[in-house]
Amino acid sequence: MPIEISHEPDAHRYTLRRGGAIVSVLEYLDHGPSVVFHHTITVPNQRGHGYAAQLVEFAVNDVEHSGRSITPSCWYVADWFDAHPERSGVLAR
Repeated sequence: MPIEISHEPDAHRYTLRRGGAIVSVLEYLDHGPSVVFHHTITVPNQRGHGYAAQLVEFAVNDVEHSGRSITPSCWYVADWFDAHPERSGVLAR
């Protein structure tokens, strides 16, 4: 089934859909020059396939491209940055 990742700015979230159904969601708070990634969830029966990691990478790329920074208050996003130290330049100081 095809995977589609999108940014839904009106809902303050990024979504990953598989076959049209939402599988993973990353919610954020918009603070102008920075974005707080505060909640990431994957549908329980879809966990273990790397969907959340794909979604976080997409969201990090999107925020970085916009020139803003990220504050990860979600444990999953913080762990993702720990596993990808080369991306630490986008983190809020």
